[in-house]
Amino acid sequence: MSTADVWTLVGVLVLVLIAGVLAACETAVSRINRVHAVSLEEDGRRGGKLLVRIASDPARFLNPVLLSVLLCHVLGTTLATTVAVHLFHSAGEWIATVVLTTVLFVFAESAPKTFTILHTDRVALALSPVVYWLGRALYPLARLLVGISNVILPGKGLPKGPFMTEDEIRQIVNVAEEEEVIEEQEREMIHSIFEFGDTTVREVMTPRPDMKVVEATTSVSDAMDLAIKEGFSRIPVHEDDDPDNIIGVVYVKDLFRALRGNGDASRTVREFTREAFFVPEMMKVSDLLRQMQKRHVHMAIVADEYGDVAGLVTLEDLIEEIVGEITDEYDVEETSVVPMGDDRWLVRAKLPLWEFNEKVGVELPEGEEFNTIGGLVASVLGEIPKPGDEATYKSFVFRVERMQRQRIDTVLVRRLPAKDAQT
Repeated sequence: MSTADVWTLVGVLVLVLIAGVLAACETAVSRINRVHAVSLEEDGRRGGKLLVRIASDPARFLNPVLLSVLLCHVLGTTLATTVAVHLFHSAGEWIATVVLTTVLFVFAESAPKTFTILHTDRVALALSPVVYWLGRALYPLARLLVGISNVILPGKGLPKGPFMTEDEIRQIVNVAEEEEVIEEQEREMIHSIFEFGDTTVREVMTPRPDMKVVEATTSVSDAMDLAIKEGFSRIPVHEDDDPDNIIGVVYVKDLFRALRGNGDASRTVREFTREAFFVPEMMKVSDLLRQMQKRHVHMAIVADEYGDVAGLVTLEDLIEEIVGEITDEYDVEETSVVPMGDDRWLVRAKLPLWEFNEKVGVELPEGEEFNTIGGLVASVLGEIPKPGDEATYKSFVFRVERMQRQRIDTVLVRRLPAKDAQT
């Protein structure tokens, strides 16, 4: 073996080591997301700042790393084959192939990548300068080659994000709860936050028939009696004997100030009415929460597409969408689903379909015109129902049990046998 062959083999070993380091870089970039990189930077870890830049645009830095790995493999294999042919003649190509395949797999792929998976943070921080400067140096060339590949096979190369979808985050949360990293309540709250952004005001509001309102000409004393009876701190105010003609909101603290001392209890509510905050029923609750925080209000009157009053929503209603039901000493516990045996349930008509699905363990889809049990029954029947009327939907029969004037109050839900279910 000549001196030139020895130095060539040394060069091959160096290329294998470089390929191993680059393989570790590739794995580190693929496994570190921007959120975790920011966390490492905030902890003051060396290399954290560069790691945040890399994680913010991983495609820009990963492509040069992949190109460098390929160059090391090709150049190392070429040099090793040259030496092997010189030493072993025609058998040299096969010997070089077997040896280089084994060496590259163990020392330039398996070992460095496994080590990086086991020590991701440490490796990512240590190699972040390598990845960053390699990315800056080779990015133009890598981008050119990616562009050529896109001409042959149209595409956009590596995606720029998101590298983690909402479903993946939800799954991570579920696994974290199974492994007892977080509590069940924490998991439910995190899922609620995702759902919060997709929920509309209509889904959380108190509908107009259930609202408690007070006439503008009502005396302060009578209004205070109503507030004490119902346990409210704010009451919508209407006029002209029309409960839908909401002109504002009266605060109980204002009524209390009027009654304190020798106040005139006969003064009317109109004097203490504040301006009402009106919002459309299809507004997202996340947007409404920001508006309430900005305006410093705790109640909003909900209007439908025609401008009529559809209901009201409070700050408590919005918070309950995240943390769950909040009850105080004035709230009366109300069972919305009562099991009756034999696949039957007595249900409050205002119960949302999603909550019925959750409590009963079914998957009834919501329609375009309804999202409650009562709305479903009225939609299927196509008319104002009477007690005893039945509506069949999917695999369930809904029987109207009780009405409150023109509104359904309770419904008896019965599951049909599989052979009788609608498709």
